[in-house]
Amino acid sequence: MRLKDIGEIGLIKRLAKTITYDSSVIKGIGDDTAVIKWTQDKHLLFTCDMLVEGVHFRSNEATPYQIGWKALARNVSDIAAMGGVPKYALVSIAMDPGLKVSFLDGVYKGISDVARRFKINMVGGDMSKSKKLIIDISLIGQVERENLTLRSGAKSGDVILVTGFLGGSIKGKHLKFIPRLEEARALVRSFRINSMIDISDGLVLDLWRVLDASKVGARIYENAIPIAREADSFKNAISDGEDFELLFTMNVKEARRFFRTALAKMATPVTLIGEIMSRGYGYKLVAENGKEERLVPDGYLHF
Repeated sequence: MRLKDIGEIGLIKRLAKTITYDSSVIKGIGDDTAVIKWTQDKHLLFTCDMLVEGVHFRSNEATPYQIGWKALARNVSDIAAMGGVPKYALVSIAMDPGLKVSFLDGVYKGISDVARRFKINMVGGDMSKSKKLIIDISLIGQVERENLTLRSGAKSGDVILVTGFLGGSIKGKHLKFIPRLEEARALVRSFRINSMIDISDGLVLDLWRVLDASKVGARIYENAIPIAREADSFKNAISDGEDFELLFTMNVKEARRFFRTALAKMATPVTLIGEIMSRGYGYKLVAENGKEERLVPDGYLHF
C-alpha cells in the first residue's frame, strides 16, 4: 500500500492514532493549530506550515517577496482561525546554493513585512541545501481561554458564514492575501463563535473538516456563496482552495446581533451561506433550482 492509496486525510488519521499527549495538551492533531496550557488566562497556539516550490508556488510565476509573504501569512491565517494572536516564529529554509543572494533577500523581505504587520518576533530557524526551495515556518501564538475557537464546536441550528469572496486564488491572490486576523479577533471578542477554520483547501473540504470534528451535518446554498470575479466557475470557487478566508458558525441569536451591530463596521464582507444540521442530515448543497445535492469532501489534497 502506498501513501496515495490512503490519501492525505486517511494518513493524518492513521498517524494520529499512534500519538499520545500529556495533560498539558488541550488540542493536538486535528485543528488549525495545537492548543497548549499556558497561564491561568491564556493558552499557547502552535502551528507550522511548509511551502514547497512546485507545489505551493512556481518561481517563474511568483516574486521572491511574494514567496516570503505567503510563507508566513498562511501561518498567521491558522492562528486567526483559532481566535488568537501570533507572537513568535522560527523560519527554516532549504535552497539551492546557486541561488542569488538577492533572491533570498527578497524572500526574507516578504517574511519580515508580514512579521512587522502582525507584530511577530522572528526568533531563529535553520538552513539547508536543496534542489527545490522549501520554507517551513513554525509559529507560536496565544489566545485568551474564553476566545479559543475550535473546529469541533459547531452545533445543530448554527448558521454558517464566510468572510470575503471565494475562488480564483490561483490567479494571484494566494501570493498576496491578507490573513483575516483583525476580523477574527473582532469576532471572538464580541460574539460567541462556536467553530472556525480558515479556507486553505477549499470551502467544501474545509467545511467538511468542521462537520467531521463537530459530528454534525450541514447544508449550504449555491446562490448565497460569495464568488470572486476571478473564479472560473462555481465548482472552482468552492473547491480550489487557498482563499485564506474565515469560515465560522454561530447560533442564530448571535448572528442576528452580528448583522445588526457589527457588519457595517467591518471593512471585510461577511456572508451567511448555510446552516448546521444534525449529523444524520449529511452534507448537502441546495442548488439554485432548490434541489439538494450530496457533497463529498472535495478540495485540494496533496495525495
